[in-house]
Amino acid sequence: MKTRSRKKEIIDVASQLFKEKGYNAVSMRDIAQEMGIKAASLYNHITGKQEILSTIILDVAQKFTNGMNKVMMEKSSSILKIQKIIELHIGITINYSEGMATLNNDWMHLNDTDRKEFIKMREEYEESFRQIIKQGIKDQEIQARHPEVILFSILSTLRTLYLWYQKRGKLDANILKKDMVEVFLNGIVKNN
Repeated sequence: MKTRSRKKEIIDVASQLFKEKGYNAVSMRDIAQEMGIKAASLYNHITGKQEILSTIILDVAQKFTNGMNKVMMEKSSSILKIQKIIELHIGITINYSEGMATLNNDWMHLNDTDRKEFIKMREEYEESFRQIIKQGIKDQEIQARHPEVILFSILSTLRTLYLWYQKRGKLDANILKKDMVEVFLNGIVKNN
C-alpha cells in the first residue's frame, strides 16, 4: 500500500514540475529533491521519467475518453451533449490542471507505443465530438456552420483553459461551466 501512495506522490510532484518547467527540463534528481529524498529511491517505485509522463498523460486522456463515451451513450440532444462535453473539460481542467499542462505540452515526448495510444484516443474523442456537431446541424439544433470550425473553436478554448483558469484566481466552477456553455452555445450577441 505504501508503494502505491509513494508512486502517486512521485507522479504528483513530477506533474507539478512538468507544468512549471516542461518535461525535458525536469530530471529525476529534480523530482527527488522536491520530495526530499535521494534520486535512487525513486526507482524503488517507478522505472523512470517516461513512466511518469505516460501515467500522467494517459490517465488524463482516459478521463476524457470515459467522459465522451458516457456522453455518446446518452439519448439526448446534440446541444445537451455539447454542454456535457464542455462541463467535462472544465471539470478535468479544474481537478487535473497539472496533468492538462503535461498532456498539452509534452505528449510528443511519449514513447512510440504510448504516443500512438494517446493519438488514437485523441482522434476518437475528436471524431465523436465531430459526429455530435454534425448530428446537431442535421437536426437543426446548431447553425449550419462548418463542423471543423465549430470543433476547433470549442476545443482550442477548452484545451488551453488550464492556462487561463490559473491566472484568473480560480473562478467558481459552477459559474465557469454556466457561462462557458452559454457563450459557446448562444454567443455573445444580445438578443433584443
